[in-house]
Amino acid sequence: MARIKEQHKNPNVLLICVDHWPGNLLGSAGHPSVMTPTLDQLAANGVRYTNAYSACPVCIPARRGLMTGTTPRTHGDRVFNETLTMSPGLTTLAQAFSDGGYQANAVGKLHVYPQRDRIGFDDVILNEEGRHHLGMHADDYELFLTEEGYAGMEYAHGMPTTDYMTRTWHLPEHLHHTNWTAREMSRMIKRRDPTRPAFWYMSFNFPHPPLVPLPAYWSLYQDVEISQPYIGDWAQDFENLPYALKERHNRWYPHTNGLRDFELKHIRQAFYAQCTHIDHQIRSVIGFLREESLLDNTIIGFTSDHGDMLGNHGFYAKGLFYEDSAKIPLILVPTADYPNLGHHITDNRLVELCDIMPTLLDMAGLLIPEIVEGISLITDSYREYIYGEYSEGQLATRMIRDERFKLIYYATGNRIQLFDLDEDPNELHNLAGSQDYHHITESLLTKILENIHGCDLEWIDEGRLVGLADQDFKPSPNRGLTAQRGLRF
Repeated sequence: MARIKEQHKNPNVLLICVDHWPGNLLGSAGHPSVMTPTLDQLAANGVRYTNAYSACPVCIPARRGLMTGTTPRTHGDRVFNETLTMSPGLTTLAQAFSDGGYQANAVGKLHVYPQRDRIGFDDVILNEEGRHHLGMHADDYELFLTEEGYAGMEYAHGMPTTDYMTRTWHLPEHLHHTNWTAREMSRMIKRRDPTRPAFWYMSFNFPHPPLVPLPAYWSLYQDVEISQPYIGDWAQDFENLPYALKERHNRWYPHTNGLRDFELKHIRQAFYAQCTHIDHQIRSVIGFLREESLLDNTIIGFTSDHGDMLGNHGFYAKGLFYEDSAKIPLILVPTADYPNLGHHITDNRLVELCDIMPTLLDMAGLLIPEIVEGISLITDSYREYIYGEYSEGQLATRMIRDERFKLIYYATGNRIQLFDLDEDPNELHNLAGSQDYHHITESLLTKILENIHGCDLEWIDEGRLVGLADQDFKPSPNRGLTAQRGLRF
């Protein structure tokens, strides 16, 4: 049967977002263990950005930056505000495409409030990780499980969504979140209007915990050598850690304290397995684009909201400015006839999540809203440094990352860390106390001063950062078992 020829000239755009995926966790980035054949081939067909960062490396603020092309100072969240609506006056990525004549559709995780806010998309098929404890209702994935005869069984595996226990998936394979997301995205593409170009956003909620890989993917890593976490010399003395880091050990990830070697291996084995599972499901969507004769005229982007420490320096998850948490993957694949990007390219510029919106709009030939603060990566523009900010008050952390050095500032106790990323990419040695690097420390602290705003201004005394008084650390209970989900009836 002859196909109906698409009646538009603009390129389609498929933006793929994952959750908790560190920037180095790609075969094409030189990782020794993880298997990402699809993403490696995408990188070979376009550009991989080697220094892409999440300026606020935690889910909600990061996604606000991705979807508005703005920094936390503009979009209004650097603390993980779960009930903050999308700010008035900010045109979202979806709305910008829609205003440009595109159909805009999303499948998977949006992490916005209220839960069913479409933020400019024409339609959203939602998987929001079952946040019923916030008064939210069943999402589309939960409705799917009900239709399949598994109502309320989404978290019957007993694994937490914000901790690092692991076991294999407990339901039939086709019911896994990752399979569902890829299948629903393919259905969405199939239902497109052929007279208009499309912007598709496919958002996987893995490899974010729970660590529940399919048995087939767990077994792929049975015989793979998996390295143990590395620990910086500054991280080995708990009593000397900044207050904010002590609180992380106690408040969010207590299960990870004192893990044995085989448990540490299981965490990474499960995490890598979930990455490979996503990689293969992305492959099925790309194959569907090819079957529909859409692939050559589709721009493909791949990124993450932030990374995951995965035990390095003794920490897990996000909310930190060390490389494993703040650095993200970013791959852009142009259409087959696009003249400006090329293939087999690595770009070492400093890049932020907020750059994705202007880049995709630019590639599609659409107007970039004036409020957007990111830069288009198809131009020669570059930034001298990245400013990062996460949390406020006693847990506040700020970062400056220039071409070579990274300074991390902990307000409580006025604590400073400095790393030479050229010589020490794993951030094993804190140089902040060395006279040899005093001038670099002072220069980067000046950039912190130039960027802080709001309640951070209280940290300044006579033009210098003095921070907040140090705090005594006191352990507290974890009665909710780190936001454990349960059965739904």
